[in-house]
Amino acid sequence: MDDAARELGISKKTLYQYFKDKDELVKKVVEYQMDKQQEDMTKLINHKANAIEELLMVSKLISNFLKQASPTTSYDLQKYYPEIWKNIITNRREHIFKQISANMKKGIKEGLYRKNLNIDIIAHFYLFRVETTHTFDLIVENKYSYEELFNTFFDYHIRGIANKKGIEYLENKI
Repeated sequence: MDDAARELGISKKTLYQYFKDKDELVKKVVEYQMDKQQEDMTKLINHKANAIEELLMVSKLISNFLKQASPTTSYDLQKYYPEIWKNIITNRREHIFKQISANMKKGIKEGLYRKNLNIDIIAHFYLFRVETTHTFDLIVENKYSYEELFNTFFDYHIRGIANKKGIEYLENKI
């Protein structure tokens, strides 16, 4: 609480007027961040783009969230606030899964994605890819940039779910 008060330029006494303890402060900060991320994602989805454009925008947003996440902060949350960390992971997975499932349905309806897709399995594949991309060993080895991995995975994903019309759109517009 000393560090937080100092960083905010307020006294500890003032900080304790708003938060009963450090756990509550951490919880509120995390909740704020999660709400902001979901709000940003909802704005993108209401953008009136087609499913491929929407997935690209959502994927970039998710990628930026993860890229900005400090490994030290993640480690500290896992170690010192396991319940909050569990809530972050559960919330992230549920929200991303819901958005990707909705995108798949939209893409099928728009005639950009194949009709015979197992939305549940593919949404889980996508979620797995999101969770592993930012820790991918090739990034650590500096063999490929994060952006190159992102673009390659996005292209790979769309080509796996799109029909001919969707692939043509991908090649001509993106």
